[in-house]
Amino acid sequence: MKRLLDIVLSSIGIFCLLPFGLAISLFVILGSKGPVFYKQKRVGFANKDFGLLKFRSMQTGSDKKGLLTVGNTDSRITKNGSFLRKYKLDELPQLINVLIGDMSLVGPRPEVRKYVDLYTPEQLKALSVRPGITDYASLEFIDEDAILGASDDAEHTYINTIMPKKLALNLKYVRDRSTWVDIKLIFSTIKNIF
Repeated sequence: MKRLLDIVLSSIGIFCLLPFGLAISLFVILGSKGPVFYKQKRVGFANKDFGLLKFRSMQTGSDKKGLLTVGNTDSRITKNGSFLRKYKLDELPQLINVLIGDMSLVGPRPEVRKYVDLYTPEQLKALSVRPGITDYASLEFIDEDAILGASDDAEHTYINTIMPKKLALNLKYVRDRSTWVDIKLIFSTIKNIF
């Protein structure tokens, strides 16, 4: 049932947002040199890697300078990218990830391998479901970039403070998941963005 809903809703979303997506693509191109899309290797269901899609919001090659984004003070973020990130518009291409089955609309946000390698056996249970575009942790840490930007050591703050809390919320989703929970999380996400 969940997979069917993902296919139907992501297909509708892609179709309805196509003109908007084309406008965002032009916005990205006009904002800085480089490709429209950014593809990053993330860890998904059953601990398997996949390519997560986003509209590019940073200078090309920024991931070589660090995996964490530290808010609006991060010089790697383009001017137009800052706007896209504020309203989570850079995440829209992940509807394609949902359609092809790498992701779900709702589920634990996929992490990069570097941090998954730090998970405990209990935390690895977060990989027992498809990762999602939104979840409890996405709502709780909607301002994660700002939190990291205010830290003297963003890496330490992420690993020791944010990541354990996010994983606890991921495991809560794994335990409590249902169609009703997914619907509530989708509407809560839309409300938080706007």
